[in-house]
Formats: sequence, C-alpha cells, structure tokens
Amino acid sequence: MAGHSKWANIKHRKGKADAKKGKVFSRCAKEIISAVKLGGPDPKANPRLRLALEKARENNVPNDIIDRNIKKASSADQADYYELSYELYGYGGVGLIVDIMTDNKNRISSDIRIATNKRGGTIASPGAVAFNFDRKGIIQISAKHAVEDELFKVALEAGAEDFEKDEDMFIITTDPMDLIAVKEAIEALGFKCDDSSIEMIPKSYVECDEETAKSNIALIEWLENIDDVDAVYNNMKTE
Repeated sequence: MAGHSKWANIKHRKGKADAKKGKVFSRCAKEIISAVKLGGPDPKANPRLRLALEKARENNVPNDIIDRNIKKASSADQADYYELSYELYGYGGVGLIVDIMTDNKNRISSDIRIATNKRGGTIASPGAVAFNFDRKGIIQISAKHAVEDELFKVALEAGAEDFEKDEDMFIITTDPMDLIAVKEAIEALGFKCDDSSIEMIPKSYVECDEETAKSNIALIEWLENIDDVDAVYNNMKTE
C-alpha cells in the first residue's frame, strides 16, 4: 500500500480526541473508577489504575478530579462500568470496531442502533469483523525525544514486539499485557512517551472511493460522539 501508513488512523483519532477535552475528562474518570473497582485504589499494586492515572495526567485532568473519582469508586453507590465492543460493517466492506465503557447496556445498544439508522452501516455478529484486527499496546514517542538505537534496545529488552519509525514518531508495539512494563522501562531511561494506548490494528485494509470514504467518516464521527464510546477502529485505507 504505497503512500499508506497503518498508523494514520491512530494519529487522526488521537488528534480529534485531544480536541474534545470534555469527553476526554469523562473517559479518564470512567477508566479510573473501573480500574479501582477491579484492582483496588493503590496504583503501585494496580497496573491498570497506574495506566489510567498516567493517561489522566497526560490529558491535564486536574488532581482534585482524579482524587474524587478514586474515592467515588470505593462507594457502594457507584455504578459499575462495563467494557464491551460492537462490530459493524460500514460502506464498501469496511469493518468497524466500537470500544465502549458504559454503566447502561440498554442505552448504548439504543445509541448504536440510532447511529446505523442515521448514518448507515449494519451491526455485525461477534467475531465477523474482529478477526481482521489484532489488539496491541502502542507507544508513540517523538523522534526529538529519544535516541533511536537506545530506544530500540530498551524497548525490545522490556518485551516490545515491534519497533518502527513513522515520519517524526517512533512507534513501539507490545502485547497489551506488556504495555505498562515497556513504557516504564523507556521512561526509566529518560525518554518521554508522547502517548500510550491499547489499539485495534487491522491486518488488512479496504480501499474506498471518495464518496464511500465520506460516508464511512460520517458514520465514524457519529459513533465517536456517543458519550459511552471510547474509540472507533476501522480498516479503511487512509492516504
């Protein structure tokens, strides 16, 4: 796929997410609450909470909001959050995976149906789209923040699966379970990680003409604006 970067969708999505600070704050709060409920309030003993706190601070969530949500998670009155995914077919055979964190499964089910009614696409059966994606930990580091040879060595020694440079960024791929360990090893060497996240990486991509791409983008943007939606992954080829 000449001229195509498999990281283009990730960069595009992150840039859009950064522009929606209100939703980012809400997402960070839910991730903190969910992490505390699953593994306790001590980040040293709870890697998931540690990652959630790092993401919150990277997104400039105020400390008082972070502390308030850690305390809120310990309350018996705090609703549980469920993590789930919907698989959809977009236009032109493009596959979509919608990652969700919600406290109301009926509400999100209704929201997804409304999205497909308004913007097209169809809900697929479980596994029909997901088979074409791998869930991976992705660490992004600006080339100006690291020395390539040193970064490559520490990343692989810490358990990274892949290392490559995409334009002005180093992209490190890990097993999702190894993401935190690799990130901490890199930072211990003094290199700043610009972003770390769990992503769904397509195994193959679908080419679309301009009109089909516009229809898919309209559907993706509708889904991204749903409050309980954390991320929308797709395998549409992007130049």
